[in-house]
Amino acid sequence: MDMQLAPAPLVTDPRRRLILFFFLMTAMFMATLDNQIVSTALPTIVGEFGHLERFGWIGSAYLLALSAVMPLYGKLGDLFGRKYVMMTAIAIFTVGSAVCGLAVSMDTLIAARVLQGLGGGGIMVSIFAVNADLFEPRERARYQSYSSLVLMASGAVGPVLGGTMSDLFGWRSIFLVNVPIGFIALTGLAFMLPYRKPHRRPKIDYAGALLLALTTTSIVLATDSSELFGALISPESIGVVAFGIVCAVAWVFVERRALEPILPLQLFRNSTFSLLLIISIMGGAIAIGMVNYFALFLQTTTGLSPSAAGLLFILLTGGLVCGSLSAGRIISRTGRYKPFAVASFTCSAVAFALMSQIQAGTPIVFIGAIMLLHGIGIGLAQQVPVIGVQNAAPARDVGAATGSVTLSRMGGASIAISIYGAIIASGLGKAGIPIAGVADIEQLTPKMMAALPEASRQAVADLYAAAFSPLFVTSCAIALIGLAAAVMVKPVQLPRAGETKQLQPARAEAAE
Repeated sequence: MDMQLAPAPLVTDPRRRLILFFFLMTAMFMATLDNQIVSTALPTIVGEFGHLERFGWIGSAYLLALSAVMPLYGKLGDLFGRKYVMMTAIAIFTVGSAVCGLAVSMDTLIAARVLQGLGGGGIMVSIFAVNADLFEPRERARYQSYSSLVLMASGAVGPVLGGTMSDLFGWRSIFLVNVPIGFIALTGLAFMLPYRKPHRRPKIDYAGALLLALTTTSIVLATDSSELFGALISPESIGVVAFGIVCAVAWVFVERRALEPILPLQLFRNSTFSLLLIISIMGGAIAIGMVNYFALFLQTTTGLSPSAAGLLFILLTGGLVCGSLSAGRIISRTGRYKPFAVASFTCSAVAFALMSQIQAGTPIVFIGAIMLLHGIGIGLAQQVPVIGVQNAAPARDVGAATGSVTLSRMGGASIAISIYGAIIASGLGKAGIPIAGVADIEQLTPKMMAALPEASRQAVADLYAAAFSPLFVTSCAIALIGLAAAVMVKPVQLPRAGETKQLQPARAEAAE
């Protein structure tokens, strides 16, 4: 029997498969939790190291590195076998976590976050690939849904856990806790996961991956140039933009000639694919990109402690879970996904428009209600870009199309984080009036802010509320761009299970 045509499941013992799945979910929880757990501790980190203008880079560096290596890890797994690629990714992430926990300056922390992202990207990609080796297609769908629950759980637990650990043990503990978890996951996979020698030798598009990573990085650096180079338009920022354009043009040439391109260019001929990619970028900007800034906003304008601010995130995640589960059920019943994209961006645009009007001292209940609305908005369109591009792409490009959604989502988040950071730093930089008891507003931790006299605390809260107003207006504009793209998407009805096979060849021909 030809093993290439019908590969047997990697592990036949059901109990061993479940234990392996547990170790995989542990690694996934660790990697996805990392961006969420940091959010509520960030104001404390900024208070210790200063450099508020680099606040965004703690999240941005992780997401940039994560999205830069994601396209490569899938191919590396095909080339060298999933086991060792997965273990290498976990090891890199664990070492990065240890360096983050021992960081001595903001620059060290940002560099360590890059290292974490290089491992985190591999964990995210390898887990889905290993699942495909472990489970047969029907069983796999069930276990993939458990993976989605782990993703949602990390979103719910992260801010609360980060805030509580930061309050009790200091912010370094939120990184150092990954070291024993990473070691447990590594040990479990080393002993339990068999090594399967790969049959296929893919041609890895290293040049395409590198040029795509350099293009994304250039965009992020350009949006952050006012902080990095002192002005939005300077010789350095113009140089970065020019370098980005050269990389983008070179990437298009490379992808046209690559045997197995990172992202096949013919996908862009389909308007549905292009619009869904815009939806994915804008969705990443207002969903992932906003997490850290919500935490900063809550702790500076309401005076909430990191753990109390984390509790408010339960409303955001609760809305996300409700929106996502409702949308998933209705899409599977009706086969229509466009209405959910429209409803999603409408909810988020309204939420940000309301947030832009919030003053210091606004009741927490009102802020919580807005976060719940935004969470429902994110949840409604959570699955839309993936479902949409998988339906729009020809069968041979489904993997690349799905990867492009994750990549564009993370890229959108990275770029947005830099834009938001520049807006906040600019807003605080305009404050000319000194505040009693505050030598440097950037050095304020939530604990120090709580200890200030009432008048000074109120002045700091007002200053931050004024700085955040243009940020929320920007987020509202991003949501409206996403809404425009959602309205322009063709109202497609997804085929039923029986129709899929008949429609697949026709769809492939139409795309060519």
